[in-house]
Amino acid sequence: MAEINTYEEAVAFIHGRTKFKKIPTLKRMKKFMEVLGNPQDKLTMIHIAGTNGKGSTLTFLRGMLQETGYKVGTFTSPFLVRFNERISVDGQPISDAEILRLVQKLYPVIAKLDAQLPEGGPTEFEIITAMMFTYFAEGHADIVLVEVGIGGLFDSTNVLTPAVSVIVNIGFDHMKLLGNTLTEIATQKAGIIKNGIPAVIGQMDEESLTAITKVASEKHSPLLCFNRDYRVSKRQYQDLWSQRFNFETDTVQFKKLKIQMLGDYQINNAATALEAYLTFMAKQNISVTEKNVKQGLANAFWAGRFERVNDQPLVVLDGAHNEPAMQEVTNLLATHFKQMEVYVVIAILEDKQYHKMIETLGSLTNVHIIATTFAGPGKRKAASLSELQTSVKTANSVQTEENWQLAIDQASHEMSSDDLLLITGSLYFISDVRKLFVS
Repeated sequence: MAEINTYEEAVAFIHGRTKFKKIPTLKRMKKFMEVLGNPQDKLTMIHIAGTNGKGSTLTFLRGMLQETGYKVGTFTSPFLVRFNERISVDGQPISDAEILRLVQKLYPVIAKLDAQLPEGGPTEFEIITAMMFTYFAEGHADIVLVEVGIGGLFDSTNVLTPAVSVIVNIGFDHMKLLGNTLTEIATQKAGIIKNGIPAVIGQMDEESLTAITKVASEKHSPLLCFNRDYRVSKRQYQDLWSQRFNFETDTVQFKKLKIQMLGDYQINNAATALEAYLTFMAKQNISVTEKNVKQGLANAFWAGRFERVNDQPLVVLDGAHNEPAMQEVTNLLATHFKQMEVYVVIAILEDKQYHKMIETLGSLTNVHIIATTFAGPGKRKAASLSELQTSVKTANSVQTEENWQLAIDQASHEMSSDDLLLITGSLYFISDVRKLFVS
Protein backbone atom coordinates (compact mmCIF):
# COMPACT_ATOMS: atom_id res chain seq x y z
CA MET A 1 0.00 0.00 0.00
CA ALA A 2 1.35 3.39 -1.07
CA GLU A 3 1.75 6.27 1.39
CA ILE A 4 -1.06 8.81 1.84
CA ASN A 5 0.16 12.39 2.15
CA THR A 6 -2.70 14.63 0.96
CA TYR A 7 -6.45 15.01 1.47
CA GLU A 8 -7.03 14.07 -2.20
CA GLU A 9 -5.02 10.86 -1.77
CA ALA A 10 -6.95 10.05 1.42
CA VAL A 11 -10.36 10.40 -0.29
CA ALA A 12 -9.14 8.49 -3.37
CA PHE A 13 -7.95 5.68 -1.08
CA ILE A 14 -11.37 5.46 0.62
CA HIS A 15 -13.30 5.52 -2.67
CA GLY A 16 -10.94 2.94 -4.15
CA ARG A 17 -11.92 0.30 -1.58
CA THR A 18 -14.40 -2.54 -2.21
CA LYS A 19 -18.02 -1.41 -1.76
CA PHE A 20 -19.49 -4.77 -0.71
CA LYS A 21 -18.29 -8.27 0.16
CA LYS A 22 -20.10 -11.44 -0.96
CA ILE A 23 -21.44 -12.35 2.47
CA PRO A 24 -22.95 -9.66 4.74
CA THR A 25 -21.39 -9.86 8.22
CA LEU A 26 -20.44 -7.65 11.17
CA LYS A 27 -17.47 -9.86 12.11
CA ARG A 28 -14.97 -7.87 10.04
CA MET A 29 -16.20 -4.53 11.44
CA LYS A 30 -16.07 -5.88 15.02
CA LYS A 31 -12.49 -7.03 14.44
CA PHE A 32 -11.61 -3.59 12.99
CA MET A 33 -13.12 -1.87 16.04
CA GLU A 34 -11.35 -4.23 18.43
CA VAL A 35 -7.94 -3.41 16.92
CA LEU A 36 -8.81 0.31 17.24
CA GLY A 37 -9.71 -0.12 20.94
CA ASN A 38 -13.51 -0.09 20.42
CA PRO A 39 -13.93 3.71 20.11
CA GLN A 40 -17.70 3.30 19.62
CA ASP A 41 -18.04 2.14 23.25
CA LYS A 42 -16.90 5.56 24.50
CA LEU A 43 -19.78 7.45 22.85
CA THR A 44 -23.34 8.54 23.62
CA MET A 45 -25.30 7.95 20.43
CA ILE A 46 -28.72 7.80 18.78
CA HIS A 47 -28.94 5.30 15.91
CA ILE A 48 -31.29 6.10 12.99
CA ALA A 49 -32.52 3.61 10.36
CA GLY A 50 -35.29 3.75 7.74
CA THR A 51 -35.93 3.68 4.00
CA ASN A 52 -36.39 7.46 3.68
CA GLY A 53 -36.32 10.45 6.02
CA LYS A 54 -33.24 9.44 8.05
CA GLY A 55 -31.41 12.67 7.18
CA SER A 56 -34.40 14.93 7.85
CA THR A 57 -35.17 13.19 11.16
CA LEU A 58 -31.52 13.51 12.17
CA THR A 59 -31.59 17.24 11.31
CA PHE A 60 -34.69 17.90 13.44
CA LEU A 61 -33.10 15.96 16.29
CA ARG A 62 -29.80 17.82 15.94
CA GLY A 63 -31.64 21.16 16.04
CA MET A 64 -33.38 20.37 19.34
CA LEU A 65 -30.24 18.92 20.95
CA GLN A 66 -28.17 21.95 19.90
CA GLU A 67 -30.79 24.31 21.34
CA THR A 68 -30.52 22.32 24.59
CA GLY A 69 -26.79 23.04 24.71
CA TYR A 70 -25.35 19.80 23.34
CA LYS A 71 -22.44 19.73 20.92
CA VAL A 72 -23.88 17.34 18.32
CA GLY A 73 -21.85 15.08 16.05
CA THR A 74 -23.53 13.55 13.00
CA PHE A 75 -22.73 10.73 10.59
CA THR A 76 -24.73 10.82 7.33
CA SER A 77 -24.63 9.51 3.79
CA PRO A 78 -24.33 10.12 0.95
CA PHE A 79 -22.70 13.55 0.95
CA LEU A 80 -24.26 16.28 -1.20
CA VAL A 81 -21.35 18.61 -1.99
CA ARG A 82 -18.17 17.35 -0.31
CA PHE A 83 -17.10 14.07 1.25
CA ASN A 84 -16.36 15.81 4.59
CA GLU A 85 -20.10 16.36 5.21
CA ARG A 86 -20.42 12.74 6.26
CA ILE A 87 -18.77 13.55 9.61
CA SER A 88 -20.00 16.86 11.02
CA VAL A 89 -20.11 18.75 14.33
CA ASP A 90 -23.08 21.10 14.90
CA GLY A 91 -23.76 20.94 11.17
CA GLN A 92 -20.19 21.85 10.15
CA PRO A 93 -18.24 19.22 8.16
CA ILE A 94 -14.83 18.28 9.58
CA SER A 95 -11.77 19.73 7.82
CA ASP A 96 -9.63 18.26 5.03
CA ALA A 97 -6.76 18.05 7.52
CA GLU A 98 -8.89 15.91 9.87
CA ILE A 99 -9.92 13.55 7.04
CA LEU A 100 -6.24 13.10 6.13
CA ARG A 101 -5.23 12.59 9.78
CA LEU A 102 -7.93 9.96 10.35
CA VAL A 103 -7.04 8.01 7.20
CA GLN A 104 -3.34 8.10 8.14
CA LYS A 105 -4.23 6.89 11.64
CA LEU A 106 -6.34 3.96 10.35
CA TYR A 107 -4.08 3.10 7.40
CA PRO A 108 -1.71 0.67 9.20
CA VAL A 109 -4.67 -1.16 10.77
CA ILE A 110 -6.39 -1.50 7.37
CA ALA A 111 -3.13 -2.83 5.83
CA LYS A 112 -2.87 -5.38 8.63
CA LEU A 113 -6.47 -6.57 8.17
CA ASP A 114 -5.98 -6.73 4.38
CA ALA A 115 -3.13 -9.18 4.99
CA GLN A 116 -4.90 -11.16 7.74
CA LEU A 117 -8.48 -11.65 6.54
CA PRO A 118 -9.24 -14.23 3.83
CA GLU A 119 -11.92 -11.99 2.24
CA GLY A 120 -9.67 -8.91 2.48
CA GLY A 121 -9.85 -5.96 4.86
CA PRO A 122 -12.54 -3.35 5.49
CA THR A 123 -14.87 -1.98 2.79
CA GLU A 124 -15.25 1.69 1.87
CA PHE A 125 -18.19 2.24 4.24
CA GLU A 126 -16.55 0.30 7.08
CA ILE A 127 -13.52 2.60 6.84
CA ILE A 128 -15.65 5.79 6.84
CA THR A 129 -17.64 4.46 9.82
CA ALA A 130 -14.39 3.65 11.68
CA MET A 131 -13.09 7.17 10.94
CA MET A 132 -16.28 8.60 12.47
CA PHE A 133 -16.10 6.47 15.63
CA THR A 134 -12.38 7.27 16.02
CA TYR A 135 -12.95 11.01 15.57
CA PHE A 136 -15.84 11.30 18.02
CA ALA A 137 -14.13 9.07 20.61
CA GLU A 138 -11.49 11.85 20.81
CA GLY A 139 -14.16 14.02 22.47
CA HIS A 140 -15.33 16.34 19.66
CA ALA A 141 -19.06 16.03 20.51
CA ASP A 142 -21.35 15.36 23.49
CA ILE A 143 -23.73 13.15 21.52
CA VAL A 144 -23.49 11.57 18.06
CA LEU A 145 -26.43 10.94 15.73
CA VAL A 146 -25.56 7.99 13.50
CA GLU A 147 -27.44 7.32 10.27
CA VAL A 148 -27.45 3.72 9.04
CA GLY A 149 -25.90 3.22 5.58
CA ILE A 150 -28.09 0.41 4.20
CA GLY A 151 -30.51 -1.79 6.16
CA GLY A 152 -29.44 -2.12 9.78
CA LEU A 153 -28.66 -5.67 10.89
CA PHE A 154 -25.39 -5.99 8.95
CA ASP A 155 -24.69 -2.27 8.49
CA SER A 156 -21.20 -1.33 9.71
CA THR A 157 -22.67 1.25 12.11
CA ASN A 158 -24.43 -1.59 13.96
CA VAL A 159 -21.46 -2.26 16.24
CA LEU A 160 -22.67 0.60 18.46
CA THR A 161 -24.97 0.53 21.48
CA PRO A 162 -27.17 3.63 21.38
CA ALA A 163 -29.11 5.51 24.05
CA VAL A 164 -32.13 5.37 21.69
CA SER A 165 -32.78 3.55 18.39
CA VAL A 166 -34.98 5.18 15.73
CA ILE A 167 -36.63 3.53 12.72
CA VAL A 168 -38.20 6.29 10.62
CA ASN A 169 -40.17 4.26 8.04
CA ILE A 170 -40.06 1.16 5.83
CA GLY A 171 -40.43 0.99 2.04
CA PHE A 172 -39.14 -0.89 -0.96
CA ASP A 173 -35.50 -0.02 -1.70
CA HIS A 174 -32.19 -1.96 -1.89
CA MET A 175 -34.21 -5.16 -2.33
CA LYS A 176 -31.19 -7.12 -3.64
CA LEU A 177 -29.56 -6.61 -0.25
CA LEU A 178 -32.52 -6.45 2.13
CA GLY A 179 -35.23 -8.73 0.69
CA ASN A 180 -38.36 -8.47 -1.45
CA THR A 181 -41.07 -8.18 1.22
CA LEU A 182 -41.77 -5.46 3.78
CA THR A 183 -41.33 -8.10 6.52
CA GLU A 184 -37.81 -8.95 5.28
CA ILE A 185 -36.82 -5.28 4.88
CA ALA A 186 -38.31 -4.30 8.29
CA THR A 187 -36.51 -7.20 10.00
CA GLN A 188 -33.19 -6.01 8.53
CA LYS A 189 -33.81 -2.45 9.74
CA ALA A 190 -34.99 -3.70 13.15
CA GLY A 191 -31.51 -5.21 13.46
CA ILE A 192 -30.43 -1.92 15.09
CA ILE A 193 -32.72 -2.56 18.09
CA LYS A 194 -30.58 -3.50 21.12
CA ASN A 195 -31.40 -5.32 24.36
CA GLY A 196 -33.43 -3.11 26.68
CA ILE A 197 -32.81 0.07 24.65
CA PRO A 198 -35.94 2.09 23.76
CA ALA A 199 -36.80 2.26 20.05
CA VAL A 200 -38.84 5.08 18.51
CA ILE A 201 -40.83 3.95 15.46
CA GLY A 202 -42.14 6.36 12.81
CA GLN A 203 -45.31 6.01 10.75
CA MET A 204 -45.37 2.39 9.66
CA ASP A 205 -47.57 -0.02 7.70
CA GLU A 206 -48.94 -2.97 9.70
CA GLU A 207 -46.71 -5.61 8.10
CA SER A 208 -43.51 -3.69 8.91
CA LEU A 209 -44.68 -2.84 12.43
CA THR A 210 -45.44 -6.51 13.13
CA ALA A 211 -41.91 -7.50 12.07
CA ILE A 212 -40.32 -4.73 14.16
CA THR A 213 -42.47 -5.56 17.20
CA LYS A 214 -41.33 -9.19 17.02
CA VAL A 215 -37.65 -8.18 17.08
CA ALA A 216 -38.26 -5.63 19.88
CA SER A 217 -40.03 -8.19 22.10
CA GLU A 218 -37.15 -10.67 21.63
CA LYS A 219 -34.77 -7.88 22.73
CA HIS A 220 -37.03 -6.64 25.58
CA SER A 221 -36.84 -3.22 23.96
CA PRO A 222 -39.64 -0.74 24.75
CA LEU A 223 -41.28 0.50 21.50
CA LEU A 224 -42.64 4.02 21.13
CA CYS A 225 -44.87 4.07 18.07
CA PHE A 226 -46.32 6.83 15.89
CA ASN A 227 -50.12 7.22 16.33
CA ARG A 228 -50.02 5.11 19.49
CA ASP A 229 -47.46 6.53 21.94
CA TYR A 230 -47.05 9.88 20.21
CA ARG A 231 -49.47 11.65 17.91
CA VAL A 232 -49.75 14.57 15.51
CA SER A 233 -52.80 16.80 14.91
CA LYS A 234 -53.79 20.09 13.24
CA ARG A 235 -51.38 19.78 10.31
CA GLN A 236 -51.56 22.97 8.26
CA TYR A 237 -49.48 25.03 5.86
CA GLN A 238 -48.70 28.43 7.32
CA ASP A 239 -47.53 29.73 3.93
CA LEU A 240 -45.96 28.21 0.80
CA TRP A 241 -42.69 27.38 2.62
CA SER A 242 -43.61 26.40 6.17
CA GLN A 243 -46.11 24.25 8.02
CA ARG A 244 -47.40 23.85 11.57
CA PHE A 245 -48.64 20.94 13.65
CA ASN A 246 -49.47 19.91 17.22
CA PHE A 247 -47.68 17.03 18.95
CA GLU A 248 -48.77 15.06 21.97
CA THR A 249 -48.02 12.01 24.09
CA ASP A 250 -49.91 10.84 27.18
CA THR A 251 -47.78 13.19 29.30
CA VAL A 252 -46.77 16.19 27.11
CA GLN A 253 -48.26 18.44 24.48
CA PHE A 254 -46.68 20.99 22.14
CA LYS A 255 -48.87 23.30 20.06
CA LYS A 256 -48.14 25.17 16.82
CA LEU A 257 -44.74 23.63 16.14
CA LYS A 258 -43.32 25.10 12.95
CA ILE A 259 -41.01 23.49 10.38
CA GLN A 260 -39.54 24.84 7.15
CA MET A 261 -39.44 21.49 5.38
CA LEU A 262 -42.51 20.69 3.30
CA GLY A 263 -44.75 17.65 3.03
CA ASP A 264 -46.79 15.49 5.38
CA TYR A 265 -43.82 13.13 5.60
CA GLN A 266 -41.66 15.93 7.06
CA ILE A 267 -44.20 16.50 9.83
CA ASN A 268 -43.99 12.74 10.52
CA ASN A 269 -40.16 12.95 10.55
CA ALA A 270 -40.25 15.95 12.91
CA ALA A 271 -42.64 14.11 15.27
CA THR A 272 -40.43 11.00 15.27
CA ALA A 273 -37.38 13.18 16.00
CA LEU A 274 -39.26 14.92 18.83
CA GLU A 275 -40.26 11.59 20.41
CA ALA A 276 -36.63 10.40 20.16
CA TYR A 277 -35.49 13.68 21.76
CA LEU A 278 -38.00 13.33 24.63
CA THR A 279 -36.95 9.69 25.16
CA PHE A 280 -33.26 10.62 25.23
CA MET A 281 -33.80 13.58 27.59
CA ALA A 282 -35.83 11.40 29.98
CA LYS A 283 -32.96 8.86 30.06
CA GLN A 284 -30.56 11.71 30.91
CA ASN A 285 -32.96 13.02 33.60
CA ILE A 286 -32.96 16.45 31.96
CA SER A 287 -36.18 18.46 31.80
CA VAL A 288 -37.42 19.63 28.41
CA THR A 289 -38.30 23.25 27.63
CA GLU A 290 -40.77 24.17 24.91
CA LYS A 291 -38.49 26.93 23.61
CA ASN A 292 -35.70 24.44 22.75
CA VAL A 293 -38.16 22.15 20.97
CA LYS A 294 -39.73 25.00 18.96
CA GLN A 295 -36.45 26.66 17.98
CA GLY A 296 -34.76 23.36 17.17
CA LEU A 297 -37.54 22.28 14.82
CA ALA A 298 -38.06 25.71 13.22
CA ASN A 299 -34.37 26.11 12.33
CA ALA A 300 -33.89 22.61 10.90
CA PHE A 301 -32.78 22.52 7.27
CA TRP A 302 -31.60 19.55 5.19
CA ALA A 303 -30.04 20.40 1.81
CA GLY A 304 -31.46 18.69 -1.26
CA ARG A 305 -34.81 17.84 0.36
CA PHE A 306 -37.42 19.92 -1.45
CA GLU A 307 -34.90 22.75 -1.20
CA ARG A 308 -35.78 26.08 -2.83
CA VAL A 309 -32.66 27.27 -4.66
CA ASN A 310 -34.17 30.04 -6.83
CA ASP A 311 -37.23 32.29 -6.56
CA GLN A 312 -37.74 33.71 -10.06
CA PRO A 313 -38.38 31.29 -11.61
CA LEU A 314 -39.09 28.98 -8.68
CA VAL A 315 -36.54 26.13 -8.70
CA VAL A 316 -36.60 23.28 -6.16
CA LEU A 317 -34.14 20.38 -5.69
CA ASP A 318 -35.33 17.13 -4.16
CA GLY A 319 -33.44 13.85 -3.80
CA ALA A 320 -36.45 11.54 -4.21
CA HIS A 321 -34.23 8.58 -5.03
CA ASN A 322 -36.66 5.65 -4.68
CA GLU A 323 -40.33 4.84 -5.24
CA PRO A 324 -41.57 5.56 -1.64
CA ALA A 325 -39.87 8.99 -1.76
CA MET A 326 -41.35 9.71 -5.21
CA GLN A 327 -44.84 8.91 -3.87
CA GLU A 328 -44.34 11.47 -1.08
CA VAL A 329 -43.15 14.17 -3.50
CA THR A 330 -46.08 13.42 -5.83
CA ASN A 331 -48.52 13.82 -2.89
CA LEU A 332 -46.87 17.13 -1.99
CA LEU A 333 -47.19 18.42 -5.58
CA ALA A 334 -50.81 17.22 -5.80
CA THR A 335 -51.87 19.05 -2.63
CA HIS A 336 -49.58 22.04 -2.15
CA PHE A 337 -48.56 22.98 -5.70
CA LYS A 338 -51.70 21.94 -7.62
CA GLN A 339 -52.24 25.52 -8.77
CA MET A 340 -48.91 25.54 -10.66
CA GLU A 341 -47.62 23.85 -13.78
CA VAL A 342 -44.65 21.75 -12.63
CA TYR A 343 -41.72 21.12 -14.99
CA VAL A 344 -39.57 18.22 -13.82
CA VAL A 345 -36.00 17.34 -14.78
CA ILE A 346 -35.30 13.84 -13.47
CA ALA A 347 -32.35 11.44 -13.48
CA ILE A 348 -32.47 8.09 -11.68
CA LEU A 349 -29.94 5.30 -11.20
CA GLU A 350 -30.72 2.19 -13.28
CA ASP A 351 -30.77 -0.08 -10.19
CA LYS A 352 -33.85 1.78 -8.88
CA GLN A 353 -37.50 1.24 -9.87
CA TYR A 354 -37.24 4.07 -12.38
CA HIS A 355 -40.25 3.14 -14.57
CA LYS A 356 -42.50 3.08 -11.52
CA MET A 357 -41.02 6.32 -10.15
CA ILE A 358 -41.63 8.23 -13.39
CA GLU A 359 -45.17 6.83 -13.71
CA THR A 360 -45.95 7.89 -10.11
CA LEU A 361 -44.77 11.46 -10.69
CA GLY A 362 -46.18 11.62 -14.23
CA SER A 363 -49.67 10.61 -13.06
CA LEU A 364 -50.34 14.31 -12.27
CA THR A 365 -51.82 16.30 -15.17
CA ASN A 366 -49.89 19.46 -14.24
CA VAL A 367 -46.50 17.66 -14.33
CA HIS A 368 -44.26 17.81 -17.43
CA ILE A 369 -41.24 15.48 -17.28
CA ILE A 370 -37.88 15.68 -19.02
CA ALA A 371 -35.82 12.57 -18.21
CA THR A 372 -32.05 12.98 -18.36
CA THR A 373 -28.80 11.24 -17.39
CA PHE A 374 -25.71 11.97 -15.29
CA ALA A 375 -22.43 10.28 -14.42
CA GLY A 376 -23.36 7.85 -11.61
CA PRO A 377 -21.06 7.06 -8.67
CA GLY A 378 -18.41 4.42 -9.41
CA LYS A 379 -19.79 1.74 -11.72
CA ARG A 380 -23.46 2.62 -11.11
CA LYS A 381 -25.14 4.12 -14.17
CA ALA A 382 -28.12 6.37 -14.73
CA ALA A 383 -31.21 4.70 -16.23
CA SER A 384 -31.21 4.54 -20.03
CA LEU A 385 -33.57 7.00 -21.70
CA SER A 386 -34.16 5.11 -24.94
CA GLU A 387 -37.26 3.16 -23.88
CA LEU A 388 -38.74 5.65 -21.41
CA GLN A 389 -40.76 7.60 -23.95
CA THR A 390 -42.66 4.49 -25.04
CA SER A 391 -42.66 2.24 -21.96
CA VAL A 392 -44.09 4.50 -19.24
CA LYS A 393 -47.70 5.64 -18.90
CA THR A 394 -47.93 9.30 -17.87
CA ALA A 395 -50.57 12.04 -18.16
CA ASN A 396 -48.23 14.07 -20.40
CA SER A 397 -45.65 12.45 -22.67
CA VAL A 398 -42.12 12.17 -21.24
CA GLN A 399 -39.39 14.07 -23.07
CA THR A 400 -35.74 12.99 -22.95
CA GLU A 401 -32.42 14.83 -23.11
CA GLU A 402 -29.10 13.05 -22.44
CA ASN A 403 -27.31 16.19 -21.18
CA TRP A 404 -28.79 17.37 -17.87
CA GLN A 405 -27.61 20.98 -18.28
CA LEU A 406 -29.49 21.12 -21.61
CA ALA A 407 -32.52 19.46 -19.98
CA ILE A 408 -32.64 22.21 -17.32
CA ASP A 409 -32.22 24.85 -20.02
CA GLN A 410 -35.05 23.29 -22.06
CA ALA A 411 -37.39 23.17 -19.03
CA SER A 412 -36.63 26.78 -18.10
CA HIS A 413 -37.55 27.90 -21.64
CA GLU A 414 -40.83 25.95 -21.64
CA MET A 415 -42.06 27.18 -18.25
CA SER A 416 -43.52 30.57 -17.40
CA SER A 417 -42.53 32.80 -14.47
CA ASP A 418 -45.25 31.46 -12.14
CA ASP A 419 -44.49 27.75 -12.77
CA LEU A 420 -42.28 25.45 -10.68
CA LEU A 421 -39.11 23.73 -11.91
CA LEU A 422 -38.43 20.60 -9.85
CA ILE A 423 -35.08 18.85 -10.29
CA THR A 424 -35.29 15.40 -8.73
CA GLY A 425 -34.17 11.75 -8.67
CA SER A 426 -30.84 10.40 -7.45
CA LEU A 427 -29.12 12.25 -4.61
CA TYR A 428 -25.89 11.94 -6.63
CA PHE A 429 -27.62 13.81 -9.47
CA ILE A 430 -28.91 16.46 -7.06
CA SER A 431 -25.35 16.83 -5.76
CA ASP A 432 -24.12 17.63 -9.29
CA VAL A 433 -26.97 20.07 -10.02
CA ARG A 434 -26.80 21.88 -6.68
CA LYS A 435 -23.36 23.27 -7.55
CA LEU A 436 -25.07 25.34 -10.29
CA PHE A 437 -27.39 27.05 -7.83
CA VAL A 438 -25.63 27.14 -4.46
CA SER A 439 -22.10 28.51 -4.16
